[in-house]
This record gives sequence, structure tokens and C-alpha cells, in this order.
Amino acid sequence: MVLWLHWNFSMTYTSASSPADRLTPLLGWATALSLLVTLYLGLGAPPDQNQGVLVRLLFVHVPAAWLSYLAYFGTGLFGLLYLLKRNLRYDRLALASAELGVLFTVSTLVGGMLWAKPTWGTYWVWDARLTTTALSLVIYGGYLLIRSLIDERDRRARVAAVIGLMGTLYVPVNYMAVEWWRGVHQTQTLKLLGSPDFAASPIYGWILLAGVVTFTLMYLYLLRVRAKIAALADAREEDELMAELPAQATHDLEVARGSS
Repeated sequence: MVLWLHWNFSMTYTSASSPADRLTPLLGWATALSLLVTLYLGLGAPPDQNQGVLVRLLFVHVPAAWLSYLAYFGTGLFGLLYLLKRNLRYDRLALASAELGVLFTVSTLVGGMLWAKPTWGTYWVWDARLTTTALSLVIYGGYLLIRSLIDERDRRARVAAVIGLMGTLYVPVNYMAVEWWRGVHQTQTLKLLGSPDFAASPIYGWILLAGVVTFTLMYLYLLRVRAKIAALADAREEDELMAELPAQATHDLEVARGSS
């Protein structure tokens, strides 16, 4: 399945990319290999004293949450670069990053719900961490919706860049939610503020690290593939616009002659 996904994306990208692009296929194979290694490590991990084999869900849940943070941060960063450079390439990267953020936020929520049912006795509670995570789907779903409602490319890119920049505020709020509003959700597995601390067995730490590396490679690979597809869509849109110009000019000339 992993190799099929890589092959499918590779065929999509290669068919429209230049022969000089060697980085994207390398990222694809690195992602596939890393996924296999992480899967092997995760399935071979010893059961947790309290959670048993359920702990293995966290090897996907935590990296997926990390990737959603990375993707949303990328949306804001690429949006800022567009505002500074006015280069539509950055807008396409922002779009790709936002779509990946939504995809992996859904993955985070699904994995969390599967873990929560046997642990908390319910799939969902209105905990601060869960609520703010669900809110990000509203923010970035709105980001994608607004993009679809604006036809003019430059205006669409400007509006999206501003929303993407504002949306990055979600990342620190969601990360700190378990500290600011204590609920049923556990505190951060990896605390980055103050004295760094990893609240789990060291063997799980190495597997989570492998998962984070894997999902980061996946993000970079899918980002390049999706941005290339967006570039093709932009080129097609521009070709259609250019094709309409002569017809519109001819129509305007005929109207002008008729009025005279």
C-alpha cells in the first residue's frame, strides 16, 4: 500500500515535471522507506504498562498532529512570502500546505478518537485540546472555501495569505491548551518550553522520533507534488484567459462599429 501510494504520486508528478527534477522522486522513496521502518518499529514496540498495545496508536497520532502544526505554519510562512515577493509560486505552496494540514488534522482526530474510546470510555469530549483541534478544521476549511470563491488570482492569493497568517495563531494556542485549560487530555508528550521533558518510556521516544521524521518527509514530498499540480492548474487557467482575450477584443470591436 505504501509503495502504491508513492508510485501513484510519482506518476502524477513525473508526467508533468521536468526531467531535471530529481528531488521529488527521492523524497518519495525516502518517505516510503521511512514509513516501512516506522511501521516495523511501531508494531514491535512493547506494550505499555497502563495502555497495553493501545499505545501504538500514538505512534501515528502524535506525528500526524506534528505534521498538521508544520502544515499550518507552512501556510502562514508561504503566505507571508507571497505578500513580500508577489510570486504565485508561494501562493500555490500555501494552498498545498493548507490542504495537507486539513488532511492530517482529520487523521489526528480520528486516531485520537480511536484511542479515547477504550481509554476515556467515549470517542469525544469537549476538552480544550480537542475543541481547538476541531476549530482548526473550521479555520482552514474556511481558508479553502474563500479561495474557491475568488476568481481573480492575485486578489485570491492576497486574501488567502492574510487568513493563513492569522491562522498560524492556532498552533501555539492548541499546543498550550492542555496547560492553560486543564481537561481530560494528557499534557504534552514532549514539553518544549522551560526544561525540555519527554513524558514516556525512552523506547517510545525513539519510535515517535522515527514517526515525526517520516511524516515530515511525507509533508515535503506531498507539498511538492500538490504545488506542481496547482501550477498546472494555474497555467491552464492562464491559457484559457489568453484564449478568451482575442474573442473579447473582436466582440468589443464589433459592438463599437455597430454603435457608430
